[in-house]
Amino acid sequence: MQVRALERGELPIALQLAWKVFNRFEAPEYSAEGTENFRKTIMDPAYGFGIRGYGAFDGETMVGMLATRNAGAHITLLFVEEAYHRKGIGRMLFDAAEKDAPEGAITVNASPYAVEAYRHLGFAATKPEQLTDGIRYTPMVYIRRVPSQANL
Repeated sequence: MQVRALERGELPIALQLAWKVFNRFEAPEYSAEGTENFRKTIMDPAYGFGIRGYGAFDGETMVGMLATRNAGAHITLLFVEEAYHRKGIGRMLFDAAEKDAPEGAITVNASPYAVEAYRHLGFAATKPEQLTDGIRYTPMVYIRRVPSQANL
């Protein structure tokens, strides 16, 4: 498995993967309004301009993706193909993104399906579940560990 930053031309493939996995795991928990708002957001051509993407590849096939915004301080998307769940791919994608993130906290608005996965990565909820434009999410934060002088 290879995990790397995506080239700009690979972002549409990553967003299609996100849409596919969203429909399988997230959409059943969302209203029609929430599903349509998610689709409109990720399919908007301007959406890709503000994000940095990472992909997990099995050979030449993208099987997972993670996208950040705010210079890496906020995770906006994290999706892995169903056949690759529980194989550490989310962790590998997060580790790659964390290396490029600024110092301090990393935030995410976790979908109901993903809350436990983010907890496993070290995130903690900062507020109870929210609902905005039909999209359900739990605001979460990951406090980055600063290496001690002894470890340098």
